[in-house]
Amino acid sequence: MPSLKDVQNKIGAVKKTKQITKAMNMVATSRLRGAQQNMENFRPYANKFSEVLGSLAEKSGDEASPLLVPREEVKKIHVVLCTSDRGLCGGFNVNLVDKASAFVREKKANNAEISFTNFGKRGRDWTRNKGFARVDEHIGVVGTTFSFNVAATAGRKLVDGYLSGDYDEVHVVFSEFISMGRQVPTIKQLLPIPPIETEEEAAVEQSGEYQAEHICEPSPDSLLGELLPKSVHVQLHSCLLETSTSEHAARMAAMDNATKACNDLIENLTLLYNKARQAAITAELMDIVGGAEALKG
Repeated sequence: MPSLKDVQNKIGAVKKTKQITKAMNMVATSRLRGAQQNMENFRPYANKFSEVLGSLAEKSGDEASPLLVPREEVKKIHVVLCTSDRGLCGGFNVNLVDKASAFVREKKANNAEISFTNFGKRGRDWTRNKGFARVDEHIGVVGTTFSFNVAATAGRKLVDGYLSGDYDEVHVVFSEFISMGRQVPTIKQLLPIPPIETEEEAAVEQSGEYQAEHICEPSPDSLLGELLPKSVHVQLHSCLLETSTSEHAARMAAMDNATKACNDLIENLTLLYNKARQAAITAELMDIVGGAEALKG
């Protein structure tokens, strides 16, 4: 049985760890509120943007922009991997890396060349260790308050690379925020821009109701030339907001579980301390009784 001093030291260490995990849980909860608010505020804009863009693309056809036309041969695939900069968020980064790894294995089976743009240190470190080609990296973005310019800058590079033939397809791996307890690693195709259809449009088509058309001024082709690159920026910014919110939710849950584990460990160590203390008292009493009996003899 360990000594009383050893058990006391362990209890003190676990209590300090509990203070850290509880503080990190409070910080993650505070940041989660802001990140979730930003994500929910941006979702209506992104949905309406996709709705208008889908209407314009339907009027103009696929030949209106090269960003809508799939390549005949897909040999160069670029992946935007969104992860966090810090750990202590459970399996958040591991799940994203596993999703990207499975996607890479699938595409490499077709002899495709894979390159990466990284958001976050964890994804950057993984691609570096695996030896993948890294075109660009953005550190210190996910998990903080960032502006739309971050997605716009990265999106322009992606569009330029696709138009110049450096990439045949561009995909983004991010964490979709479903609820506080569920964040799903997701892969979305950014380029070429897939057919855009919102849930409202699908519901209208199924019901057969009349759907209002957007009046275009100037022509739909001219508007598409301006809106399609911005669509990539909007989708990328939405993915970053989803990932940032998911990171804070995952860290909050991980720190909450760590705090509960500390409480259980403190309870077990306290029980062990009481047993050790009782054993020490019993041993001292036996020594006293033995000494008294020896004096009587």
